[in-house]
Amino acid sequence: MRQRSYGAVDVHYPPDGGARAALVVAAGESFGPPLSEHTVWLDEVAAYQPGLFYLRELPAVRAVVAVAATPLEVLVVDGYVDLDPHGRPGLGRYVHDALGTAVVGVAKTSFQSATHAVAVQRGGSTRPVYVTAAGLPVARAAALVSAMVGPHRLPDALRRVDRLARTG
Repeated sequence: MRQRSYGAVDVHYPPDGGARAALVVAAGESFGPPLSEHTVWLDEVAAYQPGLFYLRELPAVRAVVAVAATPLEVLVVDGYVDLDPHGRPGLGRYVHDALGTAVVGVAKTSFQSATHAVAVQRGGSTRPVYVTAAGLPVARAAALVSAMVGPHRLPDALRRVDRLARTG
């Protein structure tokens, strides 16, 4: 039986250009102690285009996921899977379609048209995170985010992958 792995991914774009993608891999849905951490540097990335963010982000996500030693059961991304209840794709949908992996989107801000997102309050925060999903029911995704390790609004795995993407 293969080990189930769960990943959290983020990408940072330094002002001088390029991008650093980071991936934290854990053995369980709670994202306890990481099994591994990976970073990948891309010298060139697409320019930011409003409404086409995935063109910039997806190559970096694919590159860092490719270096993981084990297939991922679920990949958590910073942002939305779908931008509205009718399925207008956000980054998470493009990642799901490209990789075939279940994707959980965790957004820090409410997107007006994302009325389908499940608000999850974590830690002592009064501000929720907004959860969407592809490849698994959104209720399961919300429960996963709620149970992720960490006392803060953002789970520890998302805080760690953000830090790795920024600093290497």
